[in-house]
Amino acid sequence: MDLEIDRFGVIVTGASRGLGAAITKAMVAEGASVVAVARSTDDLAVLAASAPERIEPVSCDMRDTEAVENLVGTCLDRFGRVDAVVNNAGIAPAGKFVETDIAIMEEALAVNVIGPAALARSAAKHWIASEEAGVVVNIASLSGLRGKALLSGYSASKGAVVRLTESLAVEWARHNIRVNTIAPGAFQTDAQAAVLDDPATLEARLRKIPLRRMAKPYEIGPLVAYLVSPLSSFVTGSCFVIDGGELARL
Repeated sequence: MDLEIDRFGVIVTGASRGLGAAITKAMVAEGASVVAVARSTDDLAVLAASAPERIEPVSCDMRDTEAVENLVGTCLDRFGRVDAVVNNAGIAPAGKFVETDIAIMEEALAVNVIGPAALARSAAKHWIASEEAGVVVNIASLSGLRGKALLSGYSASKGAVVRLTESLAVEWARHNIRVNTIAPGAFQTDAQAAVLDDPATLEARLRKIPLRRMAKPYEIGPLVAYLVSPLSSFVTGSCFVIDGGELARL
């Protein structure tokens, strides 16, 4: 199936590894060009080397809203267009909330909500001014749909991402800008190292998932590609859960 994104310019944050790297590779496989954004320059360089003509690596801290807003200009300068933004970057500080400095929660909100909002707004300004269609895909989490103990800041921020998605989808629909979110469950990424490296912990985790396995990072790519594609032109304001049935079991 041709997803019709072969000349798209796409910005993907948190692109250096895990889900972000998988999403970037999926975009490139469909013919799009990507501004791949992350703080880790070494990992970005490795990713960009896999398709140097189609991947522009950019080091950026999502807490720096000015730098985040400038990513739209970078994509326009490098590829001549910007068709979609994929807000994937995020942090998940863990700990007992009563023992956690409130600054930790503020940082989670800055990286997981304010940074993505700033990037989405910057892209929307461009699309509205140029009267072009655009797409925003926000990566939330199952933790944003059901709060998790010891992840209060992360759960709160990802819940905010889901609500932000709905608000922007309604507000920007008249401009032909679509905004959707994906709530991943357990994926085999570095963020799950503590689970993957302990057989007992892994077994307990898998018991919560009806499909009895964790997802591979590449499994999120086709869903993102579909949401970016014109083939999903009537899809906006929606949250897509990809979790092996875990939410349905709760």
